[in-house]
Amino acid sequence: MSDCSRRRDGLTLIELMIVLIILVMLFAIAGPRLLGTQKKADVKGTKAQIGNFEAALRLYAVDMRTFPSTEDGLGALIKAPADEAKARKWDGPYLDDEVVPADSWGSAFVYEYPPSKGSRDFPNISSPGLDGEPDTEDDVNNWRNLEQADGENASDVVSEADVTATPSSDE
Repeated sequence: MSDCSRRRDGLTLIELMIVLIILVMLFAIAGPRLLGTQKKADVKGTKAQIGNFEAALRLYAVDMRTFPSTEDGLGALIKAPADEAKARKWDGPYLDDEVVPADSWGSAFVYEYPPSKGSRDFPNISSPGLDGEPDTEDDVNNWRNLEQADGENASDVVSEADVTATPSSDE
């Protein structure tokens, strides 16, 4: 064998550095996009869960003639009321789960009825979002304020079951 073929058996330090630089550049370009996709998927999953709660709450309201109170919370969709008269009307469970599901980030949903936010007589349901802190920019909720609806085109305003996420500056 010649000396030339022996030297080409492995990668040189310069070739290895070039490969590493290319990989770092690819990750720098693709990494944020992949992380952004996960954020969007988490928000969409949380919106879908809020939509499931809304559908279950409508069924509950048909049977019980009202929505669960803030104190009863979303647990009222799973467990029959202790009051015997109310328990006779209850035709649940209204959710398939044995416990109230958490949001995409593992936090409990916040439930409130009568509602203090929004423009409709429907329970407020919200998720504290990625940061786990309520009333921040990344919260996901189911209410629409009158200011939001007035400032949008009629085609932009979906049904009363529309679930909105407060936009994040990261997206």
